[in-house]
Amino acid sequence: MSATEQGDRRAGLVLAMLLLVYIFNFVDRQILAILAAPIQQELHLSDRQLGLLGGIAFALLYSTLGVPLAWLADRTSRSWVITGSLVLWSGFTALCGLAGGFWHIFLARLGVGIGEAGGVAPSYAIISEYFPPRRRAFALSVYSLGIPLGSAAGVLAGGYIAARVDWRVAFIAVGLAGVLIAPLVRRVVRDRPRVAPADRAMTDRADEAPRFADVARTLAAKPSFWLLSFGAASSSMLGYGLAFWLPSLLRRSFGLDLIGTSHFLAAILLISGTSGILGGGWLADKLGARDRAWFGYVPAIAYMVSIPFFAGGIYSGDVRVAFALFLLPQALAYVWLGPVLSAVQNLVAANARATAAALFLLINNLIGLGGGIYAMGALSDALTPIYGNDALRYSMLYALVLYALAALLIGLAGPRLRRDWVG
Repeated sequence: MSATEQGDRRAGLVLAMLLLVYIFNFVDRQILAILAAPIQQELHLSDRQLGLLGGIAFALLYSTLGVPLAWLADRTSRSWVITGSLVLWSGFTALCGLAGGFWHIFLARLGVGIGEAGGVAPSYAIISEYFPPRRRAFALSVYSLGIPLGSAAGVLAGGYIAARVDWRVAFIAVGLAGVLIAPLVRRVVRDRPRVAPADRAMTDRADEAPRFADVARTLAAKPSFWLLSFGAASSSMLGYGLAFWLPSLLRRSFGLDLIGTSHFLAAILLISGTSGILGGGWLADKLGARDRAWFGYVPAIAYMVSIPFFAGGIYSGDVRVAFALFLLPQALAYVWLGPVLSAVQNLVAANARATAAALFLLINNLIGLGGGIYAMGALSDALTPIYGNDALRYSMLYALVLYALAALLIGLAGPRLRRDWVG
């Protein structure tokens, strides 16, 4: 076996292990959505409180602590930070199963956010080190499969365990499973030696991570970073909101039970999520090789096409029609991951990538994850006197304007990537 083949095999193994960690990340993150109904019933929670648990409780520390943990990963060991984070968030997920009231589960979700803060940005950086620029968007798309795969596993496992046993057991089981795989993650995922940065002004030595202020200053001077970050945040407000509240919509407006809801969502996520993510990464690598502006144009087009299909599915009164209408827009909603994540990684030198990813995620998740789920729940509460049981449906319909905003911002980032690109 040649050195190139050995390197490709090693890169593939590391990517597969990081994908497994990301699957657990989203199992632990999204399981709350499928369990919302039994939790709401037992703990007597409103939609507004559920929105806090799904959004702000998780996103507050997840977003803000991601920056210092990524900075630490750039300066020490990215693989150790990922492994420790996995143990921490899995442990707090298990503690969610012991909650006796709103504040108990709120604090446990804060803990999940603290743990997951150290998982994603260092993973982006490791993948970007193992894969060259011409394959980077697709590799990051493969990693991003953790979103639909983890979400699907979460709704299936959570739904079945909650229906057959208890929602508390679901939290404990998935949390302990994450702790058990941590030693394997540490054994397989290894940092690669850091290479000399293209921008020598950011650091004095090739093996030394740049100062945080230098990375922030470099990104702040690039309009593409701001457009990509706020565009992604706009789309994430809707994306996370739909992911969290769709199980409740299916139960309230379509009459599905817990098992039926989990089947509906898992099928959508597995069919549409995987095809959309891989297709977006492949298309961005192919078109972006000729013109880097396509790293912005591809997701912008996808967002605009998805809007009418999402509206039709949400407004439909037939679950079979809704399923058919959701397939295409759900795929298009995931197209952005490979192109945008790859573009952000190429705005800075190699030894600053985890920090750059964390700064992007800070904006994306604090606004998108922190605001979207809560805002959709609060809007549903506000619309209840007008629309009654269909208030959540109309809350989702009004929120579709966020995809139009995302398309505008990320589309404007495209031409600016031509001059902001580093490597």
